[in-house]
Amino acid sequence: MHISLQNKKALVCGSTQGIGLATATLMAKMGASITLVARNQEKLKQIQRELDQSNGQSHKILVADFSDPSSLESALSSLNDVHHILVNNTGGPAGGPANLAKTDEFSAAFSMHLICNHILVQAVLPGMKEAGYGRIVNVISTSVKQPLDNLGVSNTIRGAVANWSKTLANELGSFGITVNNVLPGATATQRLHSIIENKAKKLNATYDSVAQKMISSIPANRFGEAVEIAHAIAFLSSPLASYINGINLPVDGGRTKSL
Repeated sequence: MHISLQNKKALVCGSTQGIGLATATLMAKMGASITLVARNQEKLKQIQRELDQSNGQSHKILVADFSDPSSLESALSSLNDVHHILVNNTGGPAGGPANLAKTDEFSAAFSMHLICNHILVQAVLPGMKEAGYGRIVNVISTSVKQPLDNLGVSNTIRGAVANWSKTLANELGSFGITVNNVLPGATATQRLHSIIENKAKKLNATYDSVAQKMISSIPANRFGEAVEIAHAIAFLSSPLASYINGINLPVDGGRTKSL
């Protein structure tokens, strides 16, 4: 099976590190032209230079801070190209139990995740409809299927994003546009590193002991790699996934206990 994204333009958020970077790198190798989106201009420029251009692609950058939706709207005003693929990917909220969270933590997370995702969808939607091809992939969390301990705000907001996504899938399917969610499990990224470090401090335990306990709950007996999540995103973004719409796809080594 050969999956090509030639002649496709993809807007990939959070693309200076972790899953976003792995996705942008993979899609460029598959022939797509990439618009990298993040807040660090220097990192964006560096990655732009490093992306594969062997299929004659032209890669661009978009500097935006998702903690400020107006900043994102302003950045998107210069977006003139039709983008066939949108990958919504933003770092998760800080950990902690839901009952101790301040109300502004929920508001900030809702704005950063759902509101910014919605702004991006509305920006690319006219072009997708015009092209008769659209792939919107939201990188969320397995907490959509099974809430995760000590991630109260994240569990809540991720659920909202998942239901927003399913609603869009129902509304946009007739235009040749699919909307799907990829749910990463424990993936070897900077965020996971920070989660393990914080947990180790709270428990007065070693980093390795906390990491090993997390791994023991995963049937695959290891953490995932960012590129493994990227493979799922790339497939859902391809023409081969034209009849897959409105799903939550866990990529977690089997950790989630529900179907």
